[in-house]
Amino acid sequence: MLLLLGLCLGLSLCVGSQEEAQSWGHSTEQDGLRVPRQVRLLQRLKTKPLMTEFSVKSTIISRYAFTTVSCRMLNRASEDQDIEFQMQIPAAAFITNFTMLIGDKVYQGEITERAKKSGDRVKEKRNKTTEENGEKGTEIFRASAVIPSKDKAAFFLSYEELLQRRLGKYEHSISVRPQQLSGRLSVDVNILESAGIASLEVLPLHNSRQRGSGRGEDDSGPPPSTVINQNETFANIIFKPSVVQQAKIAQNGVLGDFIIRYDVNREQSIGDIQVLNGYFVHYFAPKDLPPLPKNVVFVLDSSASMVGTKLRQTKDALFTILHDLRPQDRFSIIGFSNRIKVWKDHLISVTPDSIRDGKVYIHHMSPTGGTDINGALQRAIRLLNKYVAHNDIGDRSVSLIIFLTDGKPTVGETHTLKILNNTREAARGQVCIFTIGIGNDVDFRLLEKLSLENCGLTRRVHEEEDAGSQLIGFYDEIRTPLLSDIRIDYPPSSVVQATKTLFPNYFNGSEIIIAGKLVDRKLDHLHVEVTASNSKKFVILKTDVLVGPQKAGKDVTGSPRPEGDGEGDPNHIERLWSYLTTKELLSSWLQSDDEPEKERLRQQAQDLALSYRFLTPFTSMKLRGPVPRKDGLEEAHGMSAAMGPEPVVQSVRGAGTQPGPLLEKPYQPRIKISKTSVDGDPHFVVDFPLSKLTVCFNIDGQPGDILRLVSDHMDSGVTVNGELIGAPAPPNGHKKQRTYFRTITILVNKPERSYLEITPSRVILDGGDRLVLPCNQSVVVGSRGLEVSVSANANVTVTIQGSIAFVILIHLYKKPAPFQRHHLGFYIANSEGLSSNCHGLLGQFLNQDARLTEDPAGPSQSPTHLLLLQAGEGPEAVLKVKGHQVPVVWKQRKIYNGEEQIDCWFARNNAAKLIDGEYKDYLASHPFDTGMTLGRGTSREL
Repeated sequence: MLLLLGLCLGLSLCVGSQEEAQSWGHSTEQDGLRVPRQVRLLQRLKTKPLMTEFSVKSTIISRYAFTTVSCRMLNRASEDQDIEFQMQIPAAAFITNFTMLIGDKVYQGEITERAKKSGDRVKEKRNKTTEENGEKGTEIFRASAVIPSKDKAAFFLSYEELLQRRLGKYEHSISVRPQQLSGRLSVDVNILESAGIASLEVLPLHNSRQRGSGRGEDDSGPPPSTVINQNETFANIIFKPSVVQQAKIAQNGVLGDFIIRYDVNREQSIGDIQVLNGYFVHYFAPKDLPPLPKNVVFVLDSSASMVGTKLRQTKDALFTILHDLRPQDRFSIIGFSNRIKVWKDHLISVTPDSIRDGKVYIHHMSPTGGTDINGALQRAIRLLNKYVAHNDIGDRSVSLIIFLTDGKPTVGETHTLKILNNTREAARGQVCIFTIGIGNDVDFRLLEKLSLENCGLTRRVHEEEDAGSQLIGFYDEIRTPLLSDIRIDYPPSSVVQATKTLFPNYFNGSEIIIAGKLVDRKLDHLHVEVTASNSKKFVILKTDVLVGPQKAGKDVTGSPRPEGDGEGDPNHIERLWSYLTTKELLSSWLQSDDEPEKERLRQQAQDLALSYRFLTPFTSMKLRGPVPRKDGLEEAHGMSAAMGPEPVVQSVRGAGTQPGPLLEKPYQPRIKISKTSVDGDPHFVVDFPLSKLTVCFNIDGQPGDILRLVSDHMDSGVTVNGELIGAPAPPNGHKKQRTYFRTITILVNKPERSYLEITPSRVILDGGDRLVLPCNQSVVVGSRGLEVSVSANANVTVTIQGSIAFVILIHLYKKPAPFQRHHLGFYIANSEGLSSNCHGLLGQFLNQDARLTEDPAGPSQSPTHLLLLQAGEGPEAVLKVKGHQVPVVWKQRKIYNGEEQIDCWFARNNAAKLIDGEYKDYLASHPFDTGMTLGRGTSREL
């Protein structure tokens, strides 16, 4: 078996170019052989490997995104064939897992150390392949294999990234480029933001580089077939085009980027701090502050290589930017080639006349000569330093250089290290340099380091892209500085291993993110101090943020599950911290010129990446295998692709909690659980396994009544109540009305208090953080000792401390009759953790046994018995349970959503002689009422 694995990160081998991957079987045969060649080409096209499925599942929790791509292919040919899987991923993302299934063999990716000597070579290859093959801001992962005739292959790729806020929005982009039309194509994105989702939009498919692609008939909104469901804190977006819809977008299967933009609600003061299992993340994004004045120098490459469209587009963009400058800003313009041409030898205030004169100067720039990058930067820095020194406004303004070039240094100082050193020494941390590189010939590594070392950002513009629009978009991100010299402090006794806490500038629409570890997981409050400068004054914000004692957050585990240095299962905040820390170590390594320091940074980055299984320039991926496929392995991977990282679950699982069995297998709509339940109108069923008896009864309640189903608040800390909803009785029925359970509420008091409210449409979990989950999406969530598993539109399973489990069936009607209502059924799957003092309409029977004192020796087949069966009833008997003598009659009843019929002994008259007390004793005053007048529990606290 030939296996070629490549990430145009350069992990092993990149097979071919993008154009080669899209061309099939072209040869250099002579003209006389044209017809046979075309015939063979058609044959190859007909039998090329068929992509049967391409699906992407993303789960975003608090800006941290987990994405899994699943691709399945079939070799229809009569001979073995080469196949290639390729996927564009965001440049900022880390790959965490890759698995291939070829026939009955499994190849599992493993993150390992990369040899030190190859680190630099890998980085060069990464840059090269990104330049040649990547869309803007992306890299390409490729894997190739040989698939046997008539056999199948499957590829599973997982990656993670922290979404960055730009222009007031987070953007999540998924490449949908399967290279052919796919019978099953889907993108499924879940977004969970505890702060609340303020805005959300799905953009039209975007494709800037691939030829042959198109757009849908309507480019103004989401792509065809996109469905969006959202509430305050949760959103689900599904893109599932049919083959016909795919063909209308692009015949070659290159649909483009599926882009989601959203923002969250945020506090105005200190920001949003989230804590989970000893890790914290701090999001700081103030707004409604007066903008800081800008001192900005535009440095424009006017060398001969800029001739034509590039220079024209750049000039047009600068005209637009000049008009956007504010009256309090100061500016100048420098054009450079082999000569440095300065518009004015000092910064100019913004007036209509100065803007007009600046535009005239830009208009007359002409391309000629070489590229003196060092000289242009030195001159721009001197202009800014001179202005700040003479006007004493350094603390109340921001000095920026916007530098644009399409080439490498060819005139003056051309040595990269000397240019970097000269720039760093001249800027002294007081000037931020924002660089833009145009085309394929630019020295992007130099621009990247210039920006990294001088508090700026860098952007890349591909040759065929509009340089002007890219420049305007880049400027928009930095056009409004609100704060400078930001410092965020936490007590050293409370926080360790925090990521960067010093920031030169904060621009409107962006966000500052800090993550770290808490020394004490039981910490109640975290003291935070923010100091910064704005246009008016020096700003100091101090506050104590409530974070504990252990604030339940939301967690997603990766695939395979990383081994962090925290206890128990990892969580999304821990992985966010490791992601940020790794990124900062890589950035520091790139900036450093000191060899011992570079080696120390390299080792730290490598150790962290190995611990959390990130594929970085210092780690590599090796395929282990082949090993025979185990039964169900493909199904498990299929679930991974559908649910996210393995088993790509959303979870709020605390330390020490083990995943339940539902995490290991795909959901099954038919569940085999205890018969003890209440369902339907409502019909109660109690199973007594020791005596092999099943008893059933009805409760005719009133709409709005809240019934106590399980009351064990004083011992296990569990209370279950159900609220009734009314409906008209069916025609010719004996009842005046029907009642169903529309809400099941569960209060868990140990080890920590959590509230669950379940309806047919959603589940609300409040265990410190309020989490709202729709019932039409399969998901697993939980907090310490509590796990909630939703199987879409089927059931909700609640597991408490591993010894108590409830299953709530969801009954939905496509076209409900007047007497039908969407409702719930409640089943007790495991009652081991409930005490002998448990009470409630169901709970009082859980630790009891029953026996028949007058057994009719089973149902007979006499004519009288048959008439009784037709009426739904059978022989009578007397049941002895809990000291009660209860007349019962044999009956048949359906449970599990009508899928199973059981025999039971039915207690008439609202179970008057079967249950303790009366109906009114089981009425709760509110959904989370824990009081019980019967049994031991008497507390009425919430």
